[in-house]
Amino acid sequence: MLQPINQIQRRAQNSLKRLSKGFPVVALTGPRQSGKTTLACSVFPKKPYRTLEDPETRQLALSDPRAFLAQFPEGAILDEIQRTPELFSYLQGVVDAKQQMGLFVITGSQQFGLLEAITQSLAGRVGLVELLPLSLSEIASAQKVSPHVHNQLMFTGGYPALHNKRRSKSLRPTDWFRAYVTTYVERDVRQVLGVRDLASFERFVRMCASRSGQLLNLQALASDCGISVTNARQWMSVLETSYVVRLLQPWHENFGKRLVKMPKLYFLDTG
Repeated sequence: MLQPINQIQRRAQNSLKRLSKGFPVVALTGPRQSGKTTLACSVFPKKPYRTLEDPETRQLALSDPRAFLAQFPEGAILDEIQRTPELFSYLQGVVDAKQQMGLFVITGSQQFGLLEAITQSLAGRVGLVELLPLSLSEIASAQKVSPHVHNQLMFTGGYPALHNKRRSKSLRPTDWFRAYVTTYVERDVRQVLGVRDLASFERFVRMCASRSGQLLNLQALASDCGISVTNARQWMSVLETSYVVRLLQPWHENFGKRLVKMPKLYFLDTG
């Protein structure tokens, strides 16, 4: 039986520590609920923590960015910073003036928003660490994993909430993922990414799930979903940038053929 776990050592922890010694800013990216905040706070327990999801904190950061950053002379952990892209140019001024490694740790759940802001204002000043849901090796480091548990893990997935000792006994993976998808679709897809036809998008996600591990034929996928190939391509990009799926490009001795052959579609979490 799969047992709840108190504490799991994340593989990304060493990368986070190492990059904080070589860059003034370290960016921790990954899907929602993958454990970014927990990891950042455990590696840097002395740094003050602020989340830009909080309306009051976000308002202060937007209304007076200099005063907001001045609160943290020794740096801070700034969570979900993609919510305040205007802050990045001011952050650049602070790290350039201080010339101190590991000053700020920033996190973000939307790859496109965070990376776009980084490339515009913080290029060369940021070390990037990607934190995905728990891997089998991370779970196995905290408990004995038998072949039977392997099968259970495939359906449970690796999101930390499903392995939390205080919650997982009463929390069904199906209930958790239903809430996760609802939040993801309502918040990221509609509000942030601008997808309006949510019913069609949800059907698209389910059709993608049924094709996990298979060659991605966008034309066939679009036809089965009743949408245009253009929409299918855009929505696939949405799933990639929000860490839901990853496209595995084919290998071929001829580099040109690698670029034109169909990739395989994989969900980043099996649950």
